[in-house]
Amino acid sequence: MCRIAGIIAPDTRAIVLMRESMAHGGPDDAGLYEEPGIALAHRRLSIIDLSSDGHQPMSSRDGQTILVYNGELYNYLELKQELQNFGRSFATRTDTEVVLQAFEHWGTDCFNRFNGMFALAVYHRPTQTLTLARDHAGIKPLYYATPTHDTFVFASETRAFKHYNPDWKENASWRSLFLTFGHMPSPYTTLDGVHMLVRGSFLEYKVQSSKFEVQSYLKPFRTSDFGLRTSLETTVKRQLVSDAPIGLFLSGGIDSSVLTFCAQPILGDNLRTSSLVFDEQAFSELPYQQAVAEASGAHHMPFTLTKRDFEDSLDDALEAMDQPSTDGLNSYFVCRQARAAGLTVALSGLGADELLGGYPSFQYRQYVDKLRLFPKSILRNSVRFLDQKWQKAAFLSIPGTLGENLFYRGLFHPADTARLTGQSEADVWRLLENLYDPEADDASNLRGGARVSRIELRYYMKNQLLKDTDFMSMWHGLEVRVPFLDREFMAACEVLGNSVFDTHPAKKVLIDAFPELPRMVWDRPKKGFTLPFEKWLRGSERFDGLGEVREKFEKGQLSWSRLWGAYLAGIEK
Repeated sequence: MCRIAGIIAPDTRAIVLMRESMAHGGPDDAGLYEEPGIALAHRRLSIIDLSSDGHQPMSSRDGQTILVYNGELYNYLELKQELQNFGRSFATRTDTEVVLQAFEHWGTDCFNRFNGMFALAVYHRPTQTLTLARDHAGIKPLYYATPTHDTFVFASETRAFKHYNPDWKENASWRSLFLTFGHMPSPYTTLDGVHMLVRGSFLEYKVQSSKFEVQSYLKPFRTSDFGLRTSLETTVKRQLVSDAPIGLFLSGGIDSSVLTFCAQPILGDNLRTSSLVFDEQAFSELPYQQAVAEASGAHHMPFTLTKRDFEDSLDDALEAMDQPSTDGLNSYFVCRQARAAGLTVALSGLGADELLGGYPSFQYRQYVDKLRLFPKSILRNSVRFLDQKWQKAAFLSIPGTLGENLFYRGLFHPADTARLTGQSEADVWRLLENLYDPEADDASNLRGGARVSRIELRYYMKNQLLKDTDFMSMWHGLEVRVPFLDREFMAACEVLGNSVFDTHPAKKVLIDAFPELPRMVWDRPKKGFTLPFEKWLRGSERFDGLGEVREKFEKGQLSWSRLWGAYLAGIEK
């Protein structure tokens, strides 16, 4: 797991500044490739083959193809064997060399063969073509921009663009977008002209013409006929390959517990799990974690996070936050603890709720069609007098999946966003209605739970959870892997159809597949992973400038996430 950056421009001197701004994500090594008009940079976190053989940028044997790569390819051994059958030989044990030779052999068709998480850039010298690519689920980030007609810049984090040009302008609409979503919706960022590459796509930039094109590479991915359990066990086994210390996050919920049981036969006595617990018993899930650890034989390493530690670490957590998010602080602390416990790689249960119906949105979907029968004017004007939960029905006046997502996940109503940013409400609605969404039709033909699943995967998971997990984990030099987002497992879930979403309890198909799961873990109300924010943030001087937002929060009339969102947006009232 690494950080990458690149510049195609007459002047590439800023490349080292860009690279070093992301040094936290690659503390083990640094590399640079330069020739007139192009520079590629890399910071390395060593996971597979810890030797210098994994140094990047990596060049082909003839020196004509250069790769910088961030990620892990879980099927690299199979692809390596396939390439060897074509007569290719390998000088290292790295998955990086497999990626490079796969691109040489298959070109951009190689990306659909990959099963893993990755963001990469390949420069082909004979054709003067730079190719960027990103994994199927959007697990690893990659941003790009064209600041001038003959300049192309890319990086793993948006902070790097400010090191390319300290005067880089802000996106004039970012506060309105952030206050509406609680995160920055892809492909938008807080910086003007800096966009996130669409998941499951590749970008080809032609140096001679200074033009680029983005294309999807996603095609149906093969899946086995095995059951859900066998599929997940196979996935976990694949993702436990590491030459660095590896373990799991164990929250005490269904998803991380199931992964722990999958890992037990593989890791045996080396099975290590990590978690956060709290003195506030309403938030601490230690009894559930201990039950799973005892049943699986895991060496569990809980860490008690206190209010004092939270307050002392908050500024560092804010610095780690590459893009604003109302949901990133929990990832900061759980990743910090895992790294402190000696892990370099950790498996996470992220993705299971989206794939198997674990969120309240799967129940709220029953209201969508009924609410959309109301005229737009009623939805936008009348619901603001309801409580916060139902105010979000106003978003259903926006057609398609964007409106549905905001009904499930929106932060502030456009009237509130307008008041906080000094705009008119009409301007906010106009902004939302005209958002560019490269995946707009991704769920257009789906219905029921399958539609909600696709929406949660596309918006909340991709734009918030995965980005939060990436920048918070890499801030601590930790690689987080997400077995539920393995391409084969995702394909296996899709085969199950809508029946998987209409069960009680939620995710019953997963519970039934793992009878060793302690009943106390699954036979309880759904609880998201949160910290005692409501209590810890109350009375903090940090929010003195937030005016009415602060007052409503202190009176219990506003959630902590809205207070935190207004603070991150720099709202002063």
